[in-house]
Amino acid sequence: MRSPRETAQASRDAADPIVIVGIGGTISPTSSSDQALRLVMDEVNRLGGEVRSFAGEFLRKLPLYDPTSDSRTPEAVELIEALRVADGVVISSAAYHGSVSGMLKNALDYIEDMAHDDSIYLAGKPVGVVTVAKGWQAGVNTLTTVRAIVHALRGWPTPYGCVINTTTPLPGSPPPLEAAVDGLAVVAAEVVSAAHRLADVEVAHSAAAVAS
Repeated sequence: MRSPRETAQASRDAADPIVIVGIGGTISPTSSSDQALRLVMDEVNRLGGEVRSFAGEFLRKLPLYDPTSDSRTPEAVELIEALRVADGVVISSAAYHGSVSGMLKNALDYIEDMAHDDSIYLAGKPVGVVTVAKGWQAGVNTLTTVRAIVHALRGWPTPYGCVINTTTPLPGSPPPLEAAVDGLAVVAAEVVSAAHRLADVEVAHSAAAVAS
């Protein structure tokens, strides 16, 4: 019997583009973490990936995760089904009091619904991480926290983590997001590259199973 992820991926083959899911941002109309996520996903798209983004306005619609209930809103179902077929993930978090935002953590809590999939949680998926904070301490601490969450979910954090410090730049310095463009491009490139490599392994394993 196929797992939910296997059912969702059944029609895909090696020629299909990789799918990268982006999660993050806040509900602020000027959210820097939301803008950073868009920049990464635009670069993923430029590199040939198919993108699905779940930013602040979407995440605010998710009820508090309830592990005791099987009832899920359409938004929750949409998020989990996207993650099931994803080849990679990008997470962009604002730093709230030195850690991940509650709204983003709630969205990640829904991944518990993938606990009984054959490919559990984010197993086999590269995960790029971006954090945004007014200061390096909060940004770096949030980066470390998100990576710890990804490890707990069996995901593979990519080597480069982009921390964006939004404190007022020095005179003559570029705005924080502009200064971070190259770093955001590295996040995108590493996720896309790793997703291709892992997808090739999965296709090879599938071909071997058919041959046997």
